[in-house]
Amino acid sequence: MKRPEFGSLPFNKQSTTPTNTDSQANKKNEQETVTDKPLYTGRYLIKLIDGQDCRVVRKVLESKLGFKVACSDDFKDIAITEFGIENSDALIYKDLGIALIDGEEQQIKRIQSATTNFIIEPEKIVYLPGDIQGVPDISSTWGLRATKVIHSNFTGKGVKVAVLDTGLDLQHPDFTGRQIHAESFVPNEAVEDLHGHGTHCIGTACGKTDINHKRYGIASDSVIYAGKVLSNQGSGAQSWILNAITWAVKNGCKVISMSLGSKVFPGQSYDLAYERVAQYALSKGCIIVAAAGNDSIRSQNVFAPVGSPADCPSILAVAAIDPDFNVADFSNRSINPTGKIAIAAPGVMVLSSWPMPKRYNTISGTSMATPHVAGILALLWEKHPNATPQQIIEKLKAKAKNISLQSIDVGVGLTIAP
Repeated sequence: MKRPEFGSLPFNKQSTTPTNTDSQANKKNEQETVTDKPLYTGRYLIKLIDGQDCRVVRKVLESKLGFKVACSDDFKDIAITEFGIENSDALIYKDLGIALIDGEEQQIKRIQSATTNFIIEPEKIVYLPGDIQGVPDISSTWGLRATKVIHSNFTGKGVKVAVLDTGLDLQHPDFTGRQIHAESFVPNEAVEDLHGHGTHCIGTACGKTDINHKRYGIASDSVIYAGKVLSNQGSGAQSWILNAITWAVKNGCKVISMSLGSKVFPGQSYDLAYERVAQYALSKGCIIVAAAGNDSIRSQNVFAPVGSPADCPSILAVAAIDPDFNVADFSNRSINPTGKIAIAAPGVMVLSSWPMPKRYNTISGTSMATPHVAGILALLWEKHPNATPQQIIEKLKAKAKNISLQSIDVGVGLTIAP
């Protein structure tokens, strides 16, 4: 199967966005140019409308087009990667009712004419949300105080937490001695994080303390699953996300944190492939949280809808608030009927780990809010190990603090640790 070629797309906004007074002007420029970025990989996803029986799709692909078809069942003991399917023309995700195909336009038309039981859509390119640099200060760990993490008796001990992002600096001294499982789903790139975003998100969700013993992590005794699904330039393919979620679920992760996404336009519905894999995760005892996106400029009355995959009904979309408990200027809003903010978390001026030698960085974004919720979910799973995902979600929402803001902006309110 042809691998999508987009790893060199420039999307490292962290290194290009100035701080302080210039950040909003640059944010406006980014808002205006985001649609110039490629939206699709050139491959397609077949999504069954009714049920999850892929035999009809497989028959069409093999008999009518002569495709060599791989199946998720072929990867029982290993993760699905681009390398593993490179000799195939299509991959069927049996448990999801979805197939990834690499075909010409005429072949796609032949598939579409074979049956009406499925839809075919282009595979999306996924990007980092474009987080904003900040200047470190004494308030950089304010989020742990605001969410009452520092008063919690729980550490997420033994709970498996997956963070799907740009990987992890495996040599980072703050993670010495931790139980870490790492897998790269990005072709020709190791799991080592040469970007920084993934190491920062993992630090918030699962880290401990910095070199000065200042705490910045939440689930400090959790088991870390670092899935690299975005390249060192900050972009990835939709199927890499599906592969990584499947990997995390198969390995018993109870929480999956995704600070990534694709732009969603007003009136656009959620992506069925993401919703299917989120339902699959829930059925196996795993909760997915995702960043709502940073496409708004609220100070200029620009409100963008929740991005994909956070807009799926079975995924918890996380908004960002600042130290004054206001909605972050960039945080997206519940605009579309199917994209609802579930909860809010600290997402402005957040200190966390960063690849060496820098070691730490303070940045802002819904990307930073999302691992706050993921870490707190791990604490809840430790406290209630026999609960169902729905029960854990109910406890998360019931514990949330009302901060007197609209639900379309912060959902049930500010996430609070048990």
